[in-house]
Amino acid sequence: MDTLIGWLGSAYMPLKAVHVVVTFFWIAGLFIYPRYLVHQASVPVGSAEDMNWRLRTARVRRIILVPSILAVWILGLAIATSYGFQQAGWIHAKLLLALLLSGYQGWITGVGRRMAAGERPVSERTLRIWNEVPALFTILMVGLAVLKP
Repeated sequence: MDTLIGWLGSAYMPLKAVHVVVTFFWIAGLFIYPRYLVHQASVPVGSAEDMNWRLRTARVRRIILVPSILAVWILGLAIATSYGFQQAGWIHAKLLLALLLSGYQGWITGVGRRMAAGERPVSERTLRIWNEVPALFTILMVGLAVLKP
Protein backbone atom coordinates (compact mmCIF):
# COMPACT_ATOMS: atom_id res chain seq x y z
CA MET A 1 0.00 0.00 0.00
CA ASP A 2 2.93 2.35 0.62
CA THR A 3 3.61 2.55 -3.11
CA LEU A 4 0.07 3.82 -3.68
CA ILE A 5 0.05 6.71 -1.21
CA GLY A 6 3.14 8.62 -2.35
CA TRP A 7 3.65 12.15 -1.03
CA LEU A 8 0.14 12.36 0.47
CA GLY A 9 1.06 9.70 3.00
CA SER A 10 -1.76 8.64 5.28
CA ALA A 11 -4.01 11.37 3.82
CA TYR A 12 -4.16 9.53 0.47
CA MET A 13 -7.16 7.28 1.21
CA PRO A 14 -9.31 9.90 3.00
CA LEU A 15 -8.66 12.39 0.19
CA LYS A 16 -9.48 9.71 -2.38
CA ALA A 17 -12.79 9.07 -0.58
CA VAL A 18 -13.61 12.80 -0.61
CA HIS A 19 -12.66 12.91 -4.31
CA VAL A 20 -15.15 10.12 -5.05
CA VAL A 21 -17.92 11.90 -3.10
CA VAL A 22 -17.41 15.29 -4.78
CA THR A 23 -17.24 13.51 -8.13
CA PHE A 24 -20.73 12.14 -7.37
CA PHE A 25 -21.88 15.71 -6.72
CA TRP A 26 -20.28 16.95 -9.95
CA ILE A 27 -21.84 14.21 -12.07
CA ALA A 28 -25.22 14.73 -10.37
CA GLY A 29 -25.02 18.42 -11.28
CA LEU A 30 -24.08 17.51 -14.85
CA PHE A 31 -27.10 15.18 -15.01
CA ILE A 32 -29.61 17.70 -13.66
CA TYR A 33 -28.38 20.91 -15.32
CA PRO A 34 -29.12 19.93 -18.95
CA ARG A 35 -32.40 18.36 -17.81
CA TYR A 36 -33.38 21.73 -16.33
CA LEU A 37 -32.46 23.36 -19.63
CA VAL A 38 -34.72 20.89 -21.47
CA HIS A 39 -37.61 22.02 -19.27
CA GLN A 40 -36.69 25.68 -19.69
CA ALA A 41 -36.55 25.30 -23.48
CA SER A 42 -40.16 24.09 -23.48
CA VAL A 43 -41.60 27.24 -21.89
CA PRO A 44 -42.13 30.68 -23.45
CA VAL A 45 -39.18 33.06 -23.10
CA GLY A 46 -39.81 35.64 -20.39
CA SER A 47 -42.69 33.75 -18.78
CA ALA A 48 -42.87 33.25 -15.02
CA GLU A 49 -41.95 29.61 -15.51
CA ASP A 50 -38.93 30.63 -17.62
CA MET A 51 -37.82 32.94 -14.82
CA ASN A 52 -38.11 30.08 -12.31
CA TRP A 53 -35.97 27.83 -14.53
CA ARG A 54 -33.38 30.61 -14.83
CA LEU A 55 -33.13 30.73 -11.02
CA ARG A 56 -32.93 26.95 -10.75
CA THR A 57 -30.16 26.62 -13.31
CA ALA A 58 -28.19 29.45 -11.73
CA ARG A 59 -28.43 27.69 -8.36
CA VAL A 60 -27.20 24.39 -9.81
CA ARG A 61 -24.22 26.20 -11.34
CA ARG A 62 -23.41 28.15 -8.18
CA ILE A 63 -24.12 25.52 -5.51
CA ILE A 64 -23.21 22.25 -7.23
CA LEU A 65 -21.26 22.58 -10.47
CA VAL A 66 -18.65 25.22 -9.68
CA PRO A 67 -17.64 24.02 -6.19
CA SER A 68 -17.63 20.35 -7.16
CA ILE A 69 -15.56 20.76 -10.34
CA LEU A 70 -12.98 22.74 -8.38
CA ALA A 71 -12.81 20.09 -5.66
CA VAL A 72 -12.69 17.24 -8.20
CA TRP A 73 -9.75 18.81 -10.03
CA ILE A 74 -7.78 19.82 -6.93
CA LEU A 75 -8.20 16.46 -5.22
CA GLY A 76 -7.87 14.47 -8.43
CA LEU A 77 -4.58 16.09 -9.38
CA ALA A 78 -3.22 15.65 -5.85
CA ILE A 79 -4.20 11.98 -5.85
CA ALA A 80 -2.86 11.39 -9.37
CA THR A 81 0.51 12.97 -8.64
CA SER A 82 0.78 11.11 -5.34
CA TYR A 83 -0.14 7.83 -7.05
CA GLY A 84 2.53 8.35 -9.67
CA PHE A 85 0.54 9.13 -12.78
CA GLN A 86 3.68 9.15 -14.91
CA GLN A 87 3.73 5.34 -14.87
CA ALA A 88 -0.03 4.74 -15.13
CA GLY A 89 -1.47 5.17 -18.62
CA TRP A 90 -5.03 4.72 -17.36
CA ILE A 91 -4.67 7.92 -15.33
CA HIS A 92 -3.67 9.82 -18.48
CA ALA A 93 -6.85 8.57 -20.16
CA LYS A 94 -8.95 9.46 -17.10
CA LEU A 95 -7.44 12.95 -16.94
CA LEU A 96 -8.21 13.44 -20.64
CA LEU A 97 -11.82 12.37 -20.05
CA ALA A 98 -12.07 14.71 -17.03
CA LEU A 99 -10.72 17.54 -19.17
CA LEU A 100 -13.26 16.81 -21.91
CA LEU A 101 -16.09 16.57 -19.35
CA SER A 102 -14.96 19.90 -17.90
CA GLY A 103 -15.16 21.35 -21.41
CA TYR A 104 -18.66 19.93 -21.72
CA GLN A 105 -19.59 21.67 -18.48
CA GLY A 106 -18.23 24.94 -19.84
CA TRP A 107 -20.22 24.54 -23.04
CA ILE A 108 -23.51 23.49 -21.39
CA THR A 109 -23.31 26.27 -18.79
CA GLY A 110 -22.68 28.69 -21.65
CA VAL A 111 -25.86 27.41 -23.29
CA GLY A 112 -27.65 27.93 -19.97
CA ARG A 113 -26.41 31.50 -19.68
CA ARG A 114 -27.59 32.25 -23.21
CA MET A 115 -30.98 30.75 -22.37
CA ALA A 116 -31.14 32.93 -19.26
CA ALA A 117 -30.57 35.91 -21.56
CA GLY A 118 -33.65 34.93 -23.56
CA GLU A 119 -32.00 33.01 -26.39
CA ARG A 120 -32.70 29.42 -27.36
CA PRO A 121 -29.35 28.47 -28.94
CA VAL A 122 -30.11 24.74 -29.18
CA SER A 123 -33.32 22.77 -29.54
CA GLU A 124 -35.02 20.84 -26.78
CA ARG A 125 -34.21 17.61 -28.65
CA THR A 126 -30.52 18.53 -28.89
CA LEU A 127 -30.44 19.24 -25.15
CA ARG A 128 -31.97 15.82 -24.49
CA ILE A 129 -29.20 14.17 -26.52
CA TRP A 130 -26.43 16.18 -24.83
CA ASN A 131 -27.93 15.25 -21.46
CA GLU A 132 -26.51 11.73 -22.02
CA VAL A 133 -22.87 12.87 -22.20
CA PRO A 134 -22.19 12.69 -18.44
CA ALA A 135 -23.48 9.09 -18.32
CA LEU A 136 -21.08 7.99 -21.06
CA PHE A 137 -18.14 9.74 -19.40
CA THR A 138 -19.05 8.29 -16.01
CA ILE A 139 -19.02 4.74 -17.42
CA LEU A 140 -15.64 5.28 -19.07
CA MET A 141 -14.01 7.02 -16.09
CA VAL A 142 -15.25 4.53 -13.50
CA GLY A 143 -14.14 1.70 -15.77
CA LEU A 144 -10.65 3.18 -15.97
CA ALA A 145 -10.42 3.84 -12.23
CA VAL A 146 -11.63 0.37 -11.22
CA LEU A 147 -10.01 -1.79 -13.91
CA LYS A 148 -6.77 0.22 -14.25
CA PRO A 149 -6.03 -1.22 -17.71
